[in-house]
Order: sequence, then C-alpha cells, then structure tokens
Amino acid sequence: MSRPMTTRTPAPTSEPGGNHSDRLKDEVYRQMFRLEANRPGADLGLALALLRAWLASSSAPHTRESNQWLKKICPICIAMIESSIR
Repeated sequence: MSRPMTTRTPAPTSEPGGNHSDRLKDEVYRQMFRLEANRPGADLGLALALLRAWLASSSAPHTRESNQWLKKICPICIAMIESSIR
C-alpha cells in the first residue's frame, strides 16, 4: 500500500495577532539551526526564509517591530551563510 503524497501549503499572507510574523521568525530560526548542523541546502533555505520575512515585513501590521528584528538577525544570518560557503 502506498502512502498518499503530502504537500506543504503556503502560509496565509496575513493573520490576526501576528501569527504569520511568528511563523516567519520560526522559519528563519529553524533554517539557522539547519545551517549550524551543516544540513545540505540550509544556506539557501536560510536566505529564502530571510527574503520571505523581509517581504512580509513591509505589509505586516507590526512593521516597525519586524524591521527591528530583521536588522538584528540579518547580519548574523549573512555571516552564517558566508562562512558556510567558504
């Protein structure tokens, strides 16, 4: 008996209460841990998670908070990505 294929559905673009923002942050942190563990493709995964968070921050209800978080986390992530490709 074969297992049914499961697909990952994209998260909605906005949710009340900032849940979408929290999901994006969780995704960035998850990818940071994957990169730290030297998982294949984690550098690209982290870059994509950062881009998703950046794009969402412009339309988020808590834009200032999102931007402050991105300003703190991006330099760390960039350094991690750069060191992984050296």
